[in-house]
Amino acid sequence: MGNIPRKGSRDLVVDSAMSLEDGPSAALHSKLYEAIMREDCTTIETESIIPIHLAAKYHKAQSLLCLLQHGADPEVRDTTGLTTLNLMLLHWPVTSTTWAKPGNRMHRILTDIQNNAITCLRILCAHGAQVNAQGESNKRSPLHLAIAYGCYPVLSILAQNGADVNAINEASMTPLHMAANMLNKEMMETLIACGANVNCAVSSTGNTPLKLAVCTASSKAGRLLGAGVSCIHLLLTHGAKVNAQDYKGQTAIHEACFGGREAIINLLLDFEANVNILTRNGESPIYMYLQRSFNVRDTALLARLLDHTYPLRMTNNQGILPAGIMLPEFRLLRDTLIKQSRKPLSLQGICKRNIRNIYGEKYKQHLKQLLPVAIWNSVYCCYDLANLLKQDLPASQQQGLSATQTAFSG
Repeated sequence: MGNIPRKGSRDLVVDSAMSLEDGPSAALHSKLYEAIMREDCTTIETESIIPIHLAAKYHKAQSLLCLLQHGADPEVRDTTGLTTLNLMLLHWPVTSTTWAKPGNRMHRILTDIQNNAITCLRILCAHGAQVNAQGESNKRSPLHLAIAYGCYPVLSILAQNGADVNAINEASMTPLHMAANMLNKEMMETLIACGANVNCAVSSTGNTPLKLAVCTASSKAGRLLGAGVSCIHLLLTHGAKVNAQDYKGQTAIHEACFGGREAIINLLLDFEANVNILTRNGESPIYMYLQRSFNVRDTALLARLLDHTYPLRMTNNQGILPAGIMLPEFRLLRDTLIKQSRKPLSLQGICKRNIRNIYGEKYKQHLKQLLPVAIWNSVYCCYDLANLLKQDLPASQQQGLSATQTAFSG
């Protein structure tokens, strides 16, 4: 038993007892003592205490160091299959000093709590703790636990001591997948700096960190909080493949279009997202955009997507139209878009769209300096979809439409 003190190590026992004599550990010792005296085997089995686990759980650095120096095994597991390192991360102090005034008593207490935990982690790593050991009931590595429990300070320490930043858990997710899904930019930055693969795909779904970040940022909560754009930009600037497809054939722009969040769609377009990729079910990004009625009402964003789309495909493989434009209020728009989807673009129109798709908004102004004004205006022109709608209206209704027409820009 690696946690039984060696002969002559009486100081170890004294040190451990003094370090753990107060707080919850005292109650645990008392409960175990009473169970032993009563010969209550059931309690002894379920409440068994391993000294090194107590030291790690309550971040007692001196006791932890003393135990390790006297032969305690950092890899001994508790009844749930957790190692000392696992337990430390599960009980990592979630403290923030940002709200406390620097230098005051509360700020010092919070700082000391964090520093004690970090010191214990460094001691464990220095004494051979397995930083890649996974739980017996799941495949979560210490890095996965650190992400799940918000232990931001430990990521770089674990990585410096050999933790595999691309390890997968029971869901085949890497730590970066988890951090991206949570939109935790600090963790993402640390993992990427430590060598995390930004294009690793989840084996069961094909999701990349970029797709997960876009999904979370495009959700209702993401929209309300305005969160996630910086996380997406971080991934893109570090080489995330913007047009990577999951097992359904969806890309990040499909997810972004379904969510309808303009900032994310524009960002992906700036990084050359392809709006003409189809899913396995034949759905284009603009098809996903038109699935939701509140997206359809954002006519400016719809126009931008239309200006990058060719051919315009209004149905999926089953011939079903997007649900969002099936409302009666969108009848005219629906009929017009269907009509346009059946009308092939001119060669000139195709060339213009290709130029916009290849160069995107990023090089729009650069092209303006290179191309003649007439040609640039032709490529990046503005057209009015309301004029298309007018063609399907009686003359008596065209004037009313003009009063509310909306310009669709490229």
